[in-house]
Amino acid sequence: MPKSTKISVENRDKYIEIGLNIAFYRKKVGMTQEQLAEKANLSRNFISTVEAPNIVKPLSLESLFNIAQALGIEPYKLLKFRD
Repeated sequence: MPKSTKISVENRDKYIEIGLNIAFYRKKVGMTQEQLAEKANLSRNFISTVEAPNIVKPLSLESLFNIAQALGIEPYKLLKFRD
């Protein structure tokens, strides 16, 4: 995603929730950030930043699909927002 892309206030919380969902499912299967990063072909720093609840880190669908596959879950689970 280009650095010039601005994140709207409305979407900010959704990016954070995606990161929290990733952290939830990662911990549920007993993986470290390093293990998930390796399995999803991403850097540990990227996984750490995406999971951080105080950082808004956009991610591509490719990354989301790779993470879901590495966790053994369907991608929609990472996009499930709670009220």
